Amino acid sequence: MTTIPDDPILVVEDNDFVRMQLVKFLTDGGYAVVEATNGQEALNQIQQKTFALTMVDIRMEPVGGFEFVRTIRGLNVTIPVVLVTGDSHPDLLEEANKWGVAAVLIKPVQKDRLMKTVEKTIRAYHRGA
Repeated sequence: MTTIPDDPILVVEDNDFVRMQLVKFLTDGGYAVVEATNGQEALNQIQQKTFALTMVDIRMEPVGGFEFVRTIRGLNVTIPVVLVTGDSHPDLLEEANKWGVAAVLIKPVQKDRLMKTVEKTIRAYHRGA
């Protein structure tokens, strides 16, 4: 059984279509969602509100996914991060592990994979909290 957290999920994606698709998948699954179109906007959101999880695109301007993760980790924000990317570069997972990223999803993101990843990540985070 899925436990829906009280806090929303922050979806950070500069591609409007991909962001709308991720948001639709999550809201159809019962999650509250807040959207941001780039990493800087997401950093502003993180400072104003608490989130159950962040889902962040890697390649964005002016602040990309890894820069976003490095910044929040530097602020001691422990929120779980799921990275979303169209890039399958081998160094990607190594970099993600280095920064404590919970999961990496390759685009196009399938709904069932997204939902399983979100549920598993939130469950693991709350067990460890």
